[in-house]
Amino acid sequence: MQFTAPLNTNSIKIMLLGSGELGKEVAIEAQRLGIEVVAVDKYENAPAHLVANRSYAINMQDKEAVLEIIEKEKPTYILPEVEAISIDALFEAEKRGFHVIPNAEAVNKTMNRKNIRKFAAEDLELKTSKYEFVTTIEGLKSAGEKLGFPCVIKPVMSSSGHGQSIAKTPADIERSWEIAKEARGDASELIVEEFVPFDYEITLLTARNEIGTVFCEPIGHVQKDGDYILSWQPMAMSSEALKKAQDIAKAVTDGLGGRGIFGVEFFVKGEDVYFSELSPRPHDTGMVTLITQSQSEFALHVRAVLGLPLEFTFYGAGASAAYKATNESHDPIIEVPSGAFTSNSFVRVFGKPESHIGRRMAVALVLDEVEKAKAQALAIVEKMRDR
Repeated sequence: MQFTAPLNTNSIKIMLLGSGELGKEVAIEAQRLGIEVVAVDKYENAPAHLVANRSYAINMQDKEAVLEIIEKEKPTYILPEVEAISIDALFEAEKRGFHVIPNAEAVNKTMNRKNIRKFAAEDLELKTSKYEFVTTIEGLKSAGEKLGFPCVIKPVMSSSGHGQSIAKTPADIERSWEIAKEARGDASELIVEEFVPFDYEITLLTARNEIGTVFCEPIGHVQKDGDYILSWQPMAMSSEALKKAQDIAKAVTDGLGGRGIFGVEFFVKGEDVYFSELSPRPHDTGMVTLITQSQSEFALHVRAVLGLPLEFTFYGAGASAAYKATNESHDPIIEVPSGAFTSNSFVRVFGKPESHIGRRMAVALVLDEVEKAKAQALAIVEKMRDR
């Protein structure tokens, strides 16, 4: 492959639609290959803005605003990095000859839990939990009675677990309804899922392009209110369960098509593997790959987009722990203990311009056997402060 330099008339150019901490790492990896980076988000000075060649702050759900930036910049590749984007703009961009990653239809299916669940369960006939879609609280109560309690309730369109809850009894339904409606994103329709008494859940990062498909080691994770707080790699699982997960991941990513990395989530109960969700982009739980792999999920994403080979070396087990703000600030300061920076650990500070209680501001990364790495990563985060 031939490479170019940024800011020239012949530059290879990627446009990030969404410029948070995951987009920032994608931008860094692209810059390492001489790729020109244009970072777009809804607010100024988002993390990827800080490392891009140019940046824009627009309403990314405004079709015309998105298309205006695309036509102005004429990127080689458009990389949607968040769910809150005008899908009509992406379809129109494809019609105009722009290359959306992985493709507009894949983004359309995966940005909406209804679309991807129906695609996986009904079109591909993959194993999932039972589910219902509802638009009213009466429908929610009915779905709860049908699927049984506890049940999982989520808006069909939201990110980072916002609006997700578990109704343990019928008495919890109204509170779950309120939580869903308070979520950022579109909460006009909810998915109600049968609760699978799983042993553990994993993310299987799956990178694909025309050359082939590769899988990263499975990632175990702990979530709170649907948002990740700890992840580790590899998650111990049987070879049979891992093979099932890989087969399902390949089936669904082949079905979606296109280039890039996909974060495919599963519930695992014994040897049974249930497809849960999929993101057609780097996954937050996959930040652990910044320390465990020769090519992180972000590097693999860029390689996949460019049509490059996807081989990498797994260095060894490790863990990542998210640091979330405890204060509101317009000029946040993150205090990290010097002991966090050792031969096998470090911290990445995202550089977000504002902190809000519960907002993810940094991540601690440790390379060690899983249990030690988890404990050390959590210990680092517990010693961090913000003001």
